[in-house]
Formats: sequence, structure tokens, C-alpha cells
Amino acid sequence: MPVLKKETARDPGSQVLPKVPVPPLKQTLDTYLKCVQHLVKEEQFKKTKAIVEKFGAPGGVGEILQKKLLERRDKTTNWVYDYWLEDMYLNNRLALPVNSSPVMVFPKQTFRDQRDALRFAAQIIRGVLEYKRLIEEQALPVDFARGQLAGTPLCMEQYSRLFTSYRYPGTKSDTLKVQMTAASSVPEHIIVACKNQFFVLDVVANSKQLNETDILSQLEKIVKMAEKAEERLPPLGILTTDGRTEWAQAREALMKDQTNRDSLGLIESSLCVLCLDEPSGLMPSDTNRALLMLHGGGREKNGANRWYDKSMQFVVGMDGTCGVVCEHSPFEGIVLVQCSEYLMKHMLDDKCCCRPSRIGKLPPPRRLLWKCSPHIQGLLTASGDRVQRLVNNLDMDVFKFKAYGKDFIKKQKMSPDAFIQVALQLAFYKCNGRLVSTYESASIRRFQEGRVDNIRSATPEALAFVMSMADERATFTDSEKMKRLRDAIYAQTSYTIAAITGMAIDNHLLGLLRISKELNMEKPEIFCDETYLASNQFILSTSQVPTTVEMFCCYGPVVPNGYGVCYNPQPDHIIFCVSSFWENTETSSAVFVKALNEGLLEIRDLCNRSKMTDSSQGANQPHKSGK
Repeated sequence: MPVLKKETARDPGSQVLPKVPVPPLKQTLDTYLKCVQHLVKEEQFKKTKAIVEKFGAPGGVGEILQKKLLERRDKTTNWVYDYWLEDMYLNNRLALPVNSSPVMVFPKQTFRDQRDALRFAAQIIRGVLEYKRLIEEQALPVDFARGQLAGTPLCMEQYSRLFTSYRYPGTKSDTLKVQMTAASSVPEHIIVACKNQFFVLDVVANSKQLNETDILSQLEKIVKMAEKAEERLPPLGILTTDGRTEWAQAREALMKDQTNRDSLGLIESSLCVLCLDEPSGLMPSDTNRALLMLHGGGREKNGANRWYDKSMQFVVGMDGTCGVVCEHSPFEGIVLVQCSEYLMKHMLDDKCCCRPSRIGKLPPPRRLLWKCSPHIQGLLTASGDRVQRLVNNLDMDVFKFKAYGKDFIKKQKMSPDAFIQVALQLAFYKCNGRLVSTYESASIRRFQEGRVDNIRSATPEALAFVMSMADERATFTDSEKMKRLRDAIYAQTSYTIAAITGMAIDNHLLGLLRISKELNMEKPEIFCDETYLASNQFILSTSQVPTTVEMFCCYGPVVPNGYGVCYNPQPDHIIFCVSSFWENTETSSAVFVKALNEGLLEIRDLCNRSKMTDSSQGANQPHKSGK
């Protein structure tokens, strides 16, 4: 398709990409019942089935809402976008660190000294400026789908929000603002956080963009300024780690003073934040680096050296702990991956940081000033206490499974993602003797302004398989287990294809619920039913975030009694980042990882035994059909 090569990156042709479909009502309701039947008690399911049938009856409430949703689709570019953004992010009142903001953890860096670390930071900023230029010139190559239904062009709109977005806290709901001003009218700057102080670093001086040497020189000045204890100001960044309502109220208090308004305005209009972190004093294991990237170690360490509302925060720790923290509302993980990989490759290709300055004398960086009343001082203490509890509560285990990777899975003629999802169901079942509502994000970027929908991985077929594997009475033969494994993987793959083609149920049900609110209807019974409420408590929240460069992504659980599982399949190994909360006694990341390791080995052994059986049968019965 040579025409695609010419497509612009910001929007690979709104002419080309179709609108997100609205699935048929009956299809969604049937799928919903199939998704929940095996996860609730029989009595409860009977009640739910009756409610769903009433909702979907001819002339019923469902049909009225469906008709309105189809009208909305005709009138909008993407009928679900605003509904989804508010439901998933902006209405959520939880603190951004751990609960919402995913992080990318870079390989541990070995810095010879502070200058070496600052040179690394300067290279990141140079890479950011290059990447931003590619986005603005719409010169990024269009992404094409990989995995299922590979080869479809994907919407590139999310990239335009990487360095132009800011999430403003609100008392009831947040606001995501994207700067649409022409680049020339805004002086380009980044914010540098160092020792909990914030500095403005202009990346353009005398109409020229700074090169690495210039940026390095400015970063050295910032570090010197931050070391002046007598000029140190309170650690305002800690406020952004708090619940969204708490931070909104604190921000209102700050905004009463012009000095604070000016400082906030500079942060809100910046390209990104660069966090220069102090050494943490922890062993630099994958797990510890993941924890530090997620929450900075709280107020005792680098937790206040952040500004969580900004969409991209690049962290460079003097002890080599580096990565990116991303505010999730403007874009998905794959955009974070593409940007991070570009930066890492840019650094490998461009080792020279000794080009002379092209600008001459640079204006010095500026410290952001704050006026803090005793009331604000009290809010800082309260926010610090709350983030400390979050830090102490997060139970993270980064596990590198080395027995095999996606190459082995492909040899079984199975989808690696579906295989891993079934293995996660087996691990959960080993720990809890049941399955629960599971979320796996599915990209719907095949459509205009597409974000994600949900693949509900706890299928009836997965339950049948995990029960056969966990059965200790040896009731099931290997061939029965193998058939159940293939059925589970087929069900998972089918659901994945439905989701990425806009035919999953979660966005659709959300749309019907939101239309009922807009029509001021009494909340339909289907949405008040305890089955529906439980089906939206994702005790297992999962996502595949593959990388081609050595790095990994992770995030926290989305419910107090849940697990967050981010995985990165490589040819000969798989990285799993499993998170849970210590305060919940039902969960343990280490216990889950142990069960996951056992399950992956058991499935491999089952596949290998079945292969041997197949080949010996094949030798004896040469004419037997392969099907």
C-alpha cells in the first residue's frame, strides 16, 4: 500500500481510518452473560440473566439507548473517546503514582561521576527535542498493527500529545488540556527537578535550539543552584502525589498568590519534566528500580522530586536508576515505548556530547519560586504522610522467566499473548481456587482517535483448562488437557480479535450507561446489578508491553485486593512485573510469581509430552489426518 508511506503521522488520514463501530446490542449482551456466568454464583447469574433479557427486550430500554448511541457515532469522530477518558482517568480520584501512572524502567546505568549522569540527562533532552520535531513535522513513520490482524495502519494522534499535555486536578473530575498554540508563540522550556526544587531550562536561546553541550552546561548550573541550602524552598512536588481532590484543593490555595500562579504556569506549559534524583541507597535490583520509578521512594527519598500532572517525566538517578514516568490519560503504553526506544537508540548512535556550544553565553536557568502559607505547609505534611503509606503498601516483584520465551510458544502454533494470558489465569487459580474479572488492554487504534477496549481473559474455556491442570486426582489425560489448552487459547485469541476490531463489550456498555445519564433516565437495572459492579472490579489487571530495547514497563494494581501484571515477551525469556498491596492479606506478589513460574513450566511440559505422543502416533499411523 504505497499510499500509506505518504501519510502524515499525526493522523494517518482521518480519510483512511474508519470510525469506531457500535457493536450490535444483542451481541454485547450475549457476550456479557458468557463473560460472567462462570464467575458468579448460580443464583446470582439467574437474576442477572433476567435483568439483561429485560434490558435487551424489543422496545426495551437497551434499544432506546442503542439508537441514541448510533446517532452519537454519526455526529462524532469517536463516540466512546470522551466517555472512556473520563471513566478511565479523569473521574478517578486516586493518586497518580502507582494507581494510574505507568513507568518505563531503563537498564541500570553506570555513571562514573555526576557529570557523566548529567551528560546522560542532556542526551535524553536532546533526543526529546529531536523526537518532538519529528512529531511536529509529522515525519514519524505510521505504526502498523502487529500480532493479530497485522498490517493495518494505526491512528497516530496520541503522539501529538506526548509533550503538549497537562492534567489539571479538579475537585470532582480532572481536565486534560493539550496545547494547540503554534510552536513559535510559546518559548520552549523544560522543567528540571533537583533536590525537590524546580528550575526552568529554556531549550531555545537566541532563536537557536540548545545542543547537548549547552544543555549539559545548564544542568550543571542547576545542580549548583539546588545545592544552596539557604535558597531552598518547600518540596511542592509532593502535592502532586496526592489524591486528585486533595491536590485540586491544595492547588486552589496555591493559586491565591501571583508568585505561585507564575510558577504553576511555567510547569503547566513545559515540554516535559527532567527529574535529577539523589542516590536511593537501595540495591539496584530490577524490583527496586521499578519501585523507585513508580513512587520515587516517598518523601524520604525522591518522591517530592516529581510533578505527576505532566505527561512525561524523565528520571535520571545519580546511582544509575533511570526511566520515564508517564501520566496515562493522553496516550497508551505503546507510545511511551516508541518514544523511550527512540531515545535509547538516539543515545547509542550519538555518543559524542562534546560539540561546542553554538549559542555563546546562555541566560542562566531560573528557580521556580513559591509562597507557602502555614495552611499550605500543613497540606505538604499531609500529602507526604499519604504518599508514604502508598510507598509502604506497594508489593512489587519483577520476575524474569528464563525457561523459554515467545519463540517456544510460536513453535506450538499458539499466539504468545494468548498463551501468557492463559498462564496468568492458571497462576491466579493456583493461588485462589477461582477465576476473577480480568482486564487486558486491547488497542483500538485501527479507528480514528482509537484508544483501548478490554479483553476479558477469564473465559469459560480458560476455567476449564486451569481446572484440568489443577486436578490432583489425575482425572484428565494429557490429550484432554491439551485440547482444553488449545480451546482456551482459541477463545482468548477470538476475544482479542473482537476487541481490536471494536466489537468488545466494555466500551459499549459504558456508552449505554452514559447515554442513560445524558437522557436523565433512572439508572438502568443492568448497571445497578451486583454482577455488573463485580465485573468491573478488575482483580487481575494485565497488559502486554513488548520492547525491542532492554527496558520494561510496570504499574500498580487498580483495586486494593488486586494484582497489576505487565509483561514483556522476548524470544527466549519473558519479563513479568507483578504488583499488589501489602495491606491486603489475600494478595502476595511473591506467591503469585511462584505460581506463575510453576504454571508456565507445567504448560511447557504438557506441550512437550503431547508432541512426543503425537510424533510416536504419527510414526505408527502414517495415514492418519493431521486434524
